[in-house]
Amino acid sequence: MPIRIADNLPARRTLEAEGVIVMSESEAARQDIRPLRIALLNLMPDKITTETQIARVLGATPLQVELELLRISDHVSKNTAAGHLAEFYRPWSEVGDDKFDGLIVTGAPVETIPFDQVTYWDELARIFDWSQTHVHRTLTVCWGAMAALYHFHGVDKHPLEAKASGVFPHWNRAPATPWLRGLPDRFDVPVSRWSEVRAQDLPQDRGLTVLAESDDVGLCLIDDPVHRALHMFNHLEYDTLTLANEYARDEGAYVPAHYFPGDDPAARPINTWRGAGHILFGNWINEVYQTTPFDRNQIGEA
Repeated sequence: MPIRIADNLPARRTLEAEGVIVMSESEAARQDIRPLRIALLNLMPDKITTETQIARVLGATPLQVELELLRISDHVSKNTAAGHLAEFYRPWSEVGDDKFDGLIVTGAPVETIPFDQVTYWDELARIFDWSQTHVHRTLTVCWGAMAALYHFHGVDKHPLEAKASGVFPHWNRAPATPWLRGLPDRFDVPVSRWSEVRAQDLPQDRGLTVLAESDDVGLCLIDDPVHRALHMFNHLEYDTLTLANEYARDEGAYVPAHYFPGDDPAARPINTWRGAGHILFGNWINEVYQTTPFDRNQIGEA
């Protein structure tokens, strides 16, 4: 089944050109199917790129997904046109009474700032708490994952001496879990961050399980069953050229490791993580579908 997004969302043209099946709102209304309602809280400055990446991996799953774009209520984005936000995004303050099968919280370029000094931290903390009663399952990404672990478990992040950037091999520590089913014992994952969460800081009595990690850049994926959440510190949703675009944006300050063929920034990167990304997001969507109440109003009641 396809992903359902707004008819005139810019991501639609990109996905259709790639062969992703995208359903119009009018077509979806004619089908007698209970779609999965997934909210994307997009904290990234370039919201169009991020929404396209997430829509791509969700649209590759066999279930009908209705993607709703959310933003922090009072935060003004400087990198996305106000018209785009007004047309396609709803502030979280408007959906406080709604129920969602899934919530995805992206990263944000605020890794060097203490959590409680981020301008929208209070609202994000309320969103995390709201997810426990209004969302069936949550997937957090990069800084969003660090923020969730800090909010729910008091686990702080540590700054890195240099940016962790590149494509690194990761070990599959739990191949029998629903989240990593079908993934090989080792798989590549794009990494782009200035901080990290360390395994030794994870509390032992909270049910947290490390699902994937790298010898080079540490933790990648943590299962948090108490909060029905999956925390991913890296970027399996990235496009082939995302790290190349970051390299250009940073004016060549950090060459992504194991990314450009021959470490030559003039060479086109080879995507070695696409399959792993589709499997992980597909597994997450499948688990949401298998376990969410048929009556969405019952979410959060158990």
